[in-house]
Amino acid sequence: MQFPQSWLRSLVDPTLSTESLAHALTMAGLEVEALRAIAPPTSKVVVGQIREVVKHPDADRLNVCQVDVGAAELLTIVCGAPNVAVGCKVPCALIGAELPAAEAGGAPFRIKRSKLRGVESQGMLCSARELKISGDGVGLLILPADAPVGQDIRQALHLDEIVFDIKLTPNRADCLSILGIAREVCAITGAPLRQPQFESVRTTLTEILPVKVAASDLCGRFSGRVMRHVNARAQTPKWMVERLERAGQRSISALIDISNYVMLELGQPTHIFDLDKLHGPLEVRWAQCGEALKLLNGNTVELDQTVGVIADQQAVQSMAGVMGGDHTAVSLDTCNIYLEAAFWWPDSIRGRARRYNFATEAAHRFERGVDYAATVAQLEYMTRLVVDICGGEAGPIDDQVIALPERAPVALDATRASRIIGVNISVNEIAEIFTRLGLPFEFQDEQFIVTPPSYRFDLEIEADLVEEVARIYGFEKIPARLPVALNIMREATETRRSVHAIRHQLAALGYTETINFSFVDEAWEQDFAGNAAPVRVLNPIASQLSAMRSTLLGGLVNQLSYNLKRKAAQIRLFEVGRAFSLDPAALAGDLTVAGLNQQSLVSALAYGPVWPEQWGVATRWVDFFDLKGDLEALFAPATPRFTAAKHPALHPGRSAQIELAGKQVGWLGELHPRWLQKYDLPRAPIFFEINLNALCERTVPTALEVAKFPPVRRDIAVLVSAQIKAQELLDEMQKARADEACKYVQQITLFDEFRPQVETDAQLPQQRSLAFRITLQDTEGTLQDAMIDLAIKTLVDRLVRIYDVRLRN
Repeated sequence: MQFPQSWLRSLVDPTLSTESLAHALTMAGLEVEALRAIAPPTSKVVVGQIREVVKHPDADRLNVCQVDVGAAELLTIVCGAPNVAVGCKVPCALIGAELPAAEAGGAPFRIKRSKLRGVESQGMLCSARELKISGDGVGLLILPADAPVGQDIRQALHLDEIVFDIKLTPNRADCLSILGIAREVCAITGAPLRQPQFESVRTTLTEILPVKVAASDLCGRFSGRVMRHVNARAQTPKWMVERLERAGQRSISALIDISNYVMLELGQPTHIFDLDKLHGPLEVRWAQCGEALKLLNGNTVELDQTVGVIADQQAVQSMAGVMGGDHTAVSLDTCNIYLEAAFWWPDSIRGRARRYNFATEAAHRFERGVDYAATVAQLEYMTRLVVDICGGEAGPIDDQVIALPERAPVALDATRASRIIGVNISVNEIAEIFTRLGLPFEFQDEQFIVTPPSYRFDLEIEADLVEEVARIYGFEKIPARLPVALNIMREATETRRSVHAIRHQLAALGYTETINFSFVDEAWEQDFAGNAAPVRVLNPIASQLSAMRSTLLGGLVNQLSYNLKRKAAQIRLFEVGRAFSLDPAALAGDLTVAGLNQQSLVSALAYGPVWPEQWGVATRWVDFFDLKGDLEALFAPATPRFTAAKHPALHPGRSAQIELAGKQVGWLGELHPRWLQKYDLPRAPIFFEINLNALCERTVPTALEVAKFPPVRRDIAVLVSAQIKAQELLDEMQKARADEACKYVQQITLFDEFRPQVETDAQLPQQRSLAFRITLQDTEGTLQDAMIDLAIKTLVDRLVRIYDVRLRN
């Protein structure tokens, strides 16, 4: 919000400099983003009066003017402006004057003595654009008739006045007006507040326009009055035009300027209808499907039951709290008007303008909450301005109170407030702060019971009052103290490694980290997780980010597609992040939400050739086993197990479930063929996704004696049914190592598989041969043949007994 300093100081004038006032506002939570003068610096530009105008002898569009600038002689200036006329006063740049640069960052424009078509020009007559006062460059800037000739233009137009630009937080709707800012300055500095003073207009009409409020959840209070015989062509006073323009509002016409002025000064958006264009009584209601309205901005919008409207007997004439309709807008020919000021419930206005891709000052205020107790007073103020500027007669105010907000008292414990703020603030100081803020209160049982005023919609809980006390007391008065805590050096556990170590290891394996939104397209959840009921976001920032992810695969596929479109060839990506799923058993905690499971995952993707193209190595596309090797390196020294299983996102014959210590911890596999075309991928990438905790946990290394005696290796080959997995045989032999006969077995490895062709080898139908290498070693002596044979026989007998294998010779 921007406003000129003089407007603020007309309501409250503390004995502070401009910079000190800006600092005080910022420290109280109203951040002053910028302080700037009305116009950029200029020099040697004065008020000049045109005494004579004659046509240029050699140019049809130029005039030769004699200009009085208060010097002994008149200046001859050549001018091409269309509105140049004898007697008018305009800005005159003298020889040597400096005007603002045409473009930001450019050098100032210097006025020199020059000749235009043979006539010497001793200066330049200026437009508002040339002085950077406004964008109007059609003609000369006409000055008031009482402007002293020869006076510096900056003094004549108050161009050195400072404009405040304040950045407000969304909760401070009460400060979206000069009066609201003035209240804050009064509370911060203690300077007296001067409310705008005006005399109520005497009612000379008895006419009331009937209004029916049919939706109490839309409009809580509606005030209006009829005025007749107004002069819409009246000139807006110069002081009002200046204040509006310096607050960022363009002057349009007297009636519209008055409405904007009241909104900026008091915070109440109002609307003026052309009474002669209304048909019968008005009705405040929700719109009906199929209704449409042409707005003041020229757009025609289709309405529905969620949009509030003001309608007459024929059609909708205004979008409630947002913008009026074009049909009943006032014009310079308007003679009779209807003034409206209402309280619209914030929830009924919030988001309506944004839905139609525009924004208005009225909606910006109403969706945050306006003072519902002041509609009549502000309507009276507006009426006074209309009568004083445009004349006319006023009827009585029709004020309908339907349903106003109930302001529940808020309790503040003084002791708790001091503890939260960190400074011992006495009860008397808190009482004085509430008094300066205009917050009615009672003190009962060591508590302040505060009733929020009608214009403060941000005071709902005790923390809001604590904030009020802290900011008026002064944040700069709160001492900076280091936290007092018992510092104990924590041991780094050897059984866990940090997530940063995992990131570094993945980077060392050639993967690049990516970070994606936790919000994803709901279709990704169905495609990559088979999740038909994801955690949905109530207010998504975009329609394609409407669900919380339960897997990281969707984000990696999206990044892969992005890189492929930019001709990347070898792509390795990984992400560490949270995934979210519904879990009724999940309890609320410091970092958890009841009913929501949040697990940390590590996902990675590989696509393209294993090595960049080169002469020494044949090109090979990355496959399942490349990522399996990377995973085994990540898990080391632990050994994960890979079991064939199906996953919604992965190829059914090329995917595996990852297990560690008997628990499922993740998935590995190739992307399902059905998603290649949908996500515009020429070939299938390989993925893995692991629970982060499983990767972080690790066993503590143990020291073993270095053996002085050589190991012994024996190979055994067994015939087994093709339906039996090799891992089952390995598991059974690992169990056999608990037997005393197998105590010297150090390692069992599968090193060969033979699948006979049924057509050529009929004696081995539905079977395969698996060859295992057994490594035995005794750290205290040389193994004897009898001990070796006994261990091998024990292993083979166990396999024969359980899986009916047959030893091959």
